[in-house]
Amino acid sequence: MSEFRLRPFLASFWPAPVRVDASERWRAVIGAALGILLTAVVCRWWAGPAPLDPWLVAPLGASAVLVFAVPASPLAQPWSVIGGNTLSALVGAACAHYIGDPAWAGAAAVALAIAVMFTLRCLHPPGGAAALFAALGATGFHFALFPIFVNSVLLTLAGVVYNGLTGRRYPHAQVRPALSTESTRFSTADLDAALTHYNQVIDVSRDDLEDLLHYAESAAYQRTFGDLRCGEIMSRQPLAVQFGTPLAEAWSLMRQRRIKALPVTDRAQRIVGIVTVADFMRQADPKLHEGLGQRLKTLLRTSGTPYADKPEVVGQIMTREVRVASEQRHVVELVPLFSEGGHHHIPIINDDKRLVGIITVSDLVRALYRVAKRSD
Repeated sequence: MSEFRLRPFLASFWPAPVRVDASERWRAVIGAALGILLTAVVCRWWAGPAPLDPWLVAPLGASAVLVFAVPASPLAQPWSVIGGNTLSALVGAACAHYIGDPAWAGAAAVALAIAVMFTLRCLHPPGGAAALFAALGATGFHFALFPIFVNSVLLTLAGVVYNGLTGRRYPHAQVRPALSTESTRFSTADLDAALTHYNQVIDVSRDDLEDLLHYAESAAYQRTFGDLRCGEIMSRQPLAVQFGTPLAEAWSLMRQRRIKALPVTDRAQRIVGIVTVADFMRQADPKLHEGLGQRLKTLLRTSGTPYADKPEVVGQIMTREVRVASEQRHVVELVPLFSEGGHHHIPIINDDKRLVGIITVSDLVRALYRVAKRSD
């Protein structure tokens, strides 16, 4: 039993793979080299030919890893780099000044620096190193201005330019503007509740986390449905009417078969529209509740004259813009149309653009059930 528990514990020390390709790794490597080089050259020139104080500090190397390798991280943003490093160095210098024992000064500097960075929203891991360096070296408050502040500003400017040129958003906005209150499976409030429950600092921005969850959801759909095509789940030989079909005939067909939509085709079986119960109700003006049945009967009654003052055939009330899908289209691509687009019926066409089937919400649910049953 002890060996059984020891293996997972030891396995937890093994790092997970970094899921980026070689080009992204080289982008980070080259960017860090250029950023440090620029900072070093400028600060060495600033310090003069024979500087007495350091003009480049070691914590900047850790900052470069964040700025160029993970520019989307909240810990790598400009305010985090500049504020975290500079304020932490000030805290370290203060601890060195007021606390005589270097061990106590170093511990207090790191702890207080973390507290300051949390409070001012500039949490930056190299800031802890800057605080410790300033506390142990008793560098004085000027150390926070140069080289810490100047180093951090130059590195950040290099990150803005390089990340922008290589297609990475930097600065990376940490709060996404609310564009819509709708969500596929979870809302913004749901995500906020989950983050509150987690109650730990995560090294990814909130908007990126939301995108990752949506991508994962999409991948799960793709894995669940696999290569399932529309032609495999559609209802074949669907009922359809033509442009000139009388309204009474179309309505009777929908009532008898208990369906809510009929594709409208031409003589070659190509889709020209779709007529739904909503189209009939729109003509009968459902806003006026009284006499609705009578108005519907009047709509369906044929006038018998060449020139009628009301619609007589399906083509006059149908919806002309129809969302269709091909037989070979993946079923997973239709899920958003049903779940978010408000569609209830999607006609299916073949390579010749002719109607060969229709997919309804019921067809989709049956397909989901079959797939779930197979996975069990």
